[in-house]
Amino acid sequence: MKNPRWLDATEMAAWRAFLSTSHLLERRIEEQLKAAAGLTHPQYEILVRLADAPERQMRMTELARGVVVSKSALTYQITQLEKAGLVRRAHCPGDDRGVLAVLTDEGVRCLERVAPGHLEVVRAFLIDRLSRAELRAMTSAMRKTEAALRAR
Repeated sequence: MKNPRWLDATEMAAWRAFLSTSHLLERRIEEQLKAAAGLTHPQYEILVRLADAPERQMRMTELARGVVVSKSALTYQITQLEKAGLVRRAHCPGDDRGVLAVLTDEGVRCLERVAPGHLEVVRAFLIDRLSRAELRAMTSAMRKTEAALRAR
């Protein structure tokens, strides 16, 4: 790169605010989930996505895309959740190579226990700190960024 486009003061302030806030919020969420259920944030997100999926199950490849992890990282997390009895694997009907991750009844009960505390952290440190207009602007900005990143 011959002539990098350095960040100006406004851009640098936005970047630094994003970094510090995202790291601090992630740390708070991790602390809450570990204390409440011994879960990591990625594990919690897997459980939530499975709970929202039809029949509480998803193909592993689709789940990996949704939680933005590699297939091997998802396999590791699913193995940990299986050991805890929160998820099980099943074969995909009609696709011998396909594997489903399935939320168990114990996984549903875990989510029911943990979700209120998780919601409390998300609200206290993000959602309730912003106006509706700020939330819409944040959503729009993050969706633009996500679309650019997923397109690559």
